[in-house]
Amino acid sequence: MHDDQNHECDQHGVHDQHVERSDTSDMSNTSDTRAGAKRGMTTTGAGAGGGAGLRARIHTRDGWAVQHAVLTVTDMTGAQVLRAQADTDGAIRTDEPLPPGAYTVIATAVGYAPVASTSIVTASGRADVGTVVLARQGGVELPPPGAWTIDPAHSTVGAVAQHLGISSVRGRFTEFGGRIEVAEDIEKSRVEAVIQAASIDTGNAMRDGHLKSPDFLNVEEFPQLTYRSTHLSAAGADRWTVHGELSMHGVVRDVDLDLTYLGTGPDPWGGVRAAFRAVAELRREDFAMNYNQVVAAGIAAIGTTLRVELDIQAVQGEDLPAA
Repeated sequence: MHDDQNHECDQHGVHDQHVERSDTSDMSNTSDTRAGAKRGMTTTGAGAGGGAGLRARIHTRDGWAVQHAVLTVTDMTGAQVLRAQADTDGAIRTDEPLPPGAYTVIATAVGYAPVASTSIVTASGRADVGTVVLARQGGVELPPPGAWTIDPAHSTVGAVAQHLGISSVRGRFTEFGGRIEVAEDIEKSRVEAVIQAASIDTGNAMRDGHLKSPDFLNVEEFPQLTYRSTHLSAAGADRWTVHGELSMHGVVRDVDLDLTYLGTGPDPWGGVRAAFRAVAELRREDFAMNYNQVVAAGIAAIGTTLRVELDIQAVQGEDLPAA
């Protein structure tokens, strides 16, 4: 069994990389105990029913499921006891009880750094590992240097505003494009984006017409919104602040984006993609949008602050793949 375990771990790079560790315990007092688990057993997905076995969820740092991640369970001698694969929701659930004792649980997935934890199994035969968070392999800098083209078909440029002070209205722009230039000196990287103002879509034609009018975007006179960054500054392990200028409604203002880099990977068309999430807050009055119907003392029909939410995929190179 030691040879099998070494082979399993070598496949996932556990021996060749630093493995983070944490401790988890099963606090269940269930008295149902069955005879020992089968060594080397492989289980896939989130099996059905039963109080014993292994329970875990494998997620990225921003909460996305890591599909088909693998958990390998070894006992204190290093022998593999269980190997289970996550389903499309990142969930792992097995029914075979584990003998009481201490175990090492190693989570691996292609493109992610492996993580190890210690799990204590009681007489219940159950190991509750909880949520295992995997970080992208090789750190969380930015994508490789060079040009990256924003893919509008797989990106979202959205905004959220309060309505009547009690609820939110969400909208998005459906026509936009842009380019990211990742520099060798990451802080000198640049972002340029152009958004067609008339493409605003909140799901209501009357409201969209008002937003396109001179009260707000005035798309006839100012058909485009543009954003050009000046530089980046580090804000955390996988977070950056993008400093730049936004031109909207004929006004140019400094606007910072809180950017999270989500990782890089291959796409089905033979290319490489990078993913980002960014947020910012804008005040309408900073861009000369002063329409403000008041419905009660101190309450505007449409909020004066907008939260901008960007989910961006960018393709490596100057061109997007053919449709």
